[in-house]
Amino acid sequence: MLVIGGSEYYTGAPALAALAGFRAGLDMVRIIAPQRAADIIASFSPTLAAYGLKGSHVEKSDVAFLVARTMAAKEMARGNVSVLIGSGLGRDEETQEAVKEYLSMIDVPTVIDADAIHTVAERPEVIADKPFVITPHSQEFLELTGKAIFELTQEEKIELVKQEAARLKTTILFKAHVDIASDGKEVTLNQTGTPYMTVGGTGDSLAGILGALLARGIAPLEAAAAAAYINGRAGELASKKFKDSLIATDVIEEIPHVIG
Repeated sequence: MLVIGGSEYYTGAPALAALAGFRAGLDMVRIIAPQRAADIIASFSPTLAAYGLKGSHVEKSDVAFLVARTMAAKEMARGNVSVLIGSGLGRDEETQEAVKEYLSMIDVPTVIDADAIHTVAERPEVIADKPFVITPHSQEFLELTGKAIFELTQEEKIELVKQEAARLKTTILFKAHVDIASDGKEVTLNQTGTPYMTVGGTGDSLAGILGALLARGIAPLEAAAAAAYINGRAGELASKKFKDSLIATDVIEEIPHVIG
């Protein structure tokens, strides 16, 4: 899995996503981030390998390199590869343009998370009819679709997520108390999880798990449903030990106990 993320001020998110990918069974995760972020990420754990880009944020001049690394990873892994983009990426205007250009040029299974969702909202055609999963929470869903989902009934939320997945021609994993995944045709619901998982970083854990499942060749909707369950169940196990002192790495350490 390639994790494209990080920026001058945000380094934790791509590291958490990569660690979750490892705990979900990947044997190789590579992080591509601006140099300062890459150096910090690599210092978190000896298991993390981070390649540093020259600037303080992802730039349009990086796109050719990102595409080349993606295709090289696909060839090396004989097609068993995925991309996770957005974690800690930031919203620099040039970064947004780079993300749109990059996504328009690839067709490997991809998780679009966090700041990349904001970018895609401006040009949704780059995700249409590709093996992508986009993972918004309520505010990101509003940015993506222009439609507020906050106060809808559960039935209305399900229908809206399905409609928007069909309109965007992609798979959406809407993160909430009850997670809703849809490819525009089918819908799955997940009710695992705990209120303690409102702590920062658990969404990065989910994204890493999802990327790991996509890399194994699992179809986007099935991968989204399974990732939501695994992450939520791992959170439940972790919360038994830590309760309101739970942090994202506690959830990540429980992933093998759920999968195994």
